[in-house]
Amino acid sequence: MSLGIFLVVTFALCVGFDLIFPGQAMYQTWLKLLPGFSWLTWSSFLLGGVEAFAYGWFVALIFAPLFNYFSARWAR
Repeated sequence: MSLGIFLVVTFALCVGFDLIFPGQAMYQTWLKLLPGFSWLTWSSFLLGGVEAFAYGWFVALIFAPLFNYFSARWAR
């Protein structure tokens, strides 16, 4: 949950940064990383948040078992 929420907050901060500093915008990157995302509507913003949260869950589901495996193995 914490990684998913972290990515949602990061996504929201990046969108805010893009709106404040359009010359340094990252929205082209979001278009490539988040399927269905388009710049910028409320539904697209919500979709980006949901997808960022899902990416967080995906990373956590891969990382946590690997971390547990290697930390137990190296603790011996």
